[in-house]
Amino acid sequence: MLKVAIAGAGIGEAHMLAYGQLRARFRVVAVCDLDRARAERVAAHDDHCAAVEALPEVLADPDIDIVDICLPPHLHAPVALEAFAAGKHVICEKPLAGSVVEADRMADAARNTGRLLAPIFQYRYGHGLYQLAELQRRGLAGTPLVATIETHWNRGADYYAVPWRGKWASERGGAVLGHAIHAHDLVSGFLGPVTAVSAMVDTRVNAIETEDCAALAMRCASGALVTSSITLGGARDTSRLRFVFETLTAESGRNPYAPGADDWTFEARAPLTQVALDDALAEMAETVAARPVGYAGQFAAIADHLEGRPAALVTADDGVRSIELVAAVYRAARTGATVALPLDRAEPICSDWAPMLTG
Repeated sequence: MLKVAIAGAGIGEAHMLAYGQLRARFRVVAVCDLDRARAERVAAHDDHCAAVEALPEVLADPDIDIVDICLPPHLHAPVALEAFAAGKHVICEKPLAGSVVEADRMADAARNTGRLLAPIFQYRYGHGLYQLAELQRRGLAGTPLVATIETHWNRGADYYAVPWRGKWASERGGAVLGHAIHAHDLVSGFLGPVTAVSAMVDTRVNAIETEDCAALAMRCASGALVTSSITLGGARDTSRLRFVFETLTAESGRNPYAPGADDWTFEARAPLTQVALDDALAEMAETVAARPVGYAGQFAAIADHLEGRPAALVTADDGVRSIELVAAVYRAARTGATVALPLDRAEPICSDWAPMLTG
């Protein structure tokens, strides 16, 4: 059984509940937070879990296999590097890091210590996306053509009352980094890594430092063209993904936090027939329905990997690419140019994309 310490009792509570669905594979032994009362509240979900305030206490415990980082973004890289130095595997909430250089350092530390770095992208683990992945595996989707992504959420003064949000120094970015990053990971996962991006970003909804609106155009390694519309000024929280392939179109529901968990629609285009597509979906239905979703789905894949079984794992390289895309978006928005990826690590935007430092 894998023993876990959760660092951060905010989104860490959602992680705690997901581990609770996998009690035969994980045991959360500690929740660490400077707010002891909050740590105690989350730890109380498991009778055998301790609440602690000091991270060094967690890192020094030889029984802990995994440190699950659920802290504000500016702490992700430093805490991950300490955890690797202590011999722990690391699970890290999005965004993986606050710069491309930080993300590279985290991936290098994982390789050098022989430990796992697992960036959190739980959107991949949903029934609709399991279906799409299997249709691709069977060769029924064909070449990716285009995709449209909408991340239209509602975030106002209450959300930004949390002191670290909306600030370059602590949140490290705005809606592109903190909200649309999940959907952009799905673009890379199903259409191939982004190879070029042009972008416009703006702050139009809230009195904050970072952006809360954006419009992006991207090209993927497969040749697919993608548009991404992002705002925190929506009437309510909705996410929508529409992937158009050579022989089918796949569209999500509107679930903002788990679009993959909703029922998706799959429409055939000749030479694939709707009957053949529906037959394939029916054939995989029982297997797909049995798989855990969201955080539990991702944690199950992590356990599979660490136990030596094949796993649909989000890799360290996936995490680095997600941060590299954010840097490219900011560079494209500030220069008006289409930016090619991968980025040259000598570019200043890779070290820090905060506008007061990179211009």
